[in-house]
Amino acid sequence: MLNKVPEVTLYFWVIKVLCTTVGETAADLLNDNLGMGLTNTTYLMGALLVVTLFFQFRARAYVPGLYWLTVVLISVVGTLISDNLTDNLGVPLQTTTVVFAVALAVTFIAWYASERTLSIHSIRTTRREAFYWLAILFTFALGTSAGDLTAEKLNLGYWLSAVVFAALIAAVALAHRTLDFNEVWSFWIAYVLTRPLGASLGDYLSQPAADGGLGLGTVGTSILFLVLILGLVVFLTRTRRDVAEEAGVVGVSPREG
Repeated sequence: MLNKVPEVTLYFWVIKVLCTTVGETAADLLNDNLGMGLTNTTYLMGALLVVTLFFQFRARAYVPGLYWLTVVLISVVGTLISDNLTDNLGVPLQTTTVVFAVALAVTFIAWYASERTLSIHSIRTTRREAFYWLAILFTFALGTSAGDLTAEKLNLGYWLSAVVFAALIAAVALAHRTLDFNEVWSFWIAYVLTRPLGASLGDYLSQPAADGGLGLGTVGTSILFLVLILGLVVFLTRTRRDVAEEAGVVGVSPREG
């Protein structure tokens, strides 16, 4: 197979944050506004994710529309898993944060033990792709729990929380560029941090002004970000600006680690 995931470009991070925001607002829309409840919403979105993953695994190369649809759905499901544990089962956020962090660490350990790399530049086998999507699921669940824990303990508000997480991501990027911090770990740390960043932006846009938001609502915010995602995915499908070069696809990528 060709590499099944996009190159990590500015487009990648922009769409990732947009998907994360949709994960937050869409979960709230289905759960609260449409009255489906956490359990029914989880069943519905979980089923859609399974179907989408089926087609994603069957694809032989990176397909922008299919890949980013999977990310949108997995962002919703990751959010719902965290919310179910805390809201339905009463598990403290401190506990869920630790549990998801351990689950992510175990996934990375098993991935590396099996493949001798955690690089996303060589997702060319079914086993590597399975590890990749499992790690993605845990990053969303961990980001949800950690973001909610930070919001409740520090009470920073939506906008300031977004600034804090954006600053942390910038610090990771700076460490990678100036201090030669490991590329693989830089990517995964930033990937986890974009979840609470996107959630903070989603809450800021959707929540009422009385609660510190702009009052666009979950419907308006979800539609806005879905349109932006669709526009960027169509652009990337036409231009192929996020497709790995042939030299990075055949053989072992020089950036693997």
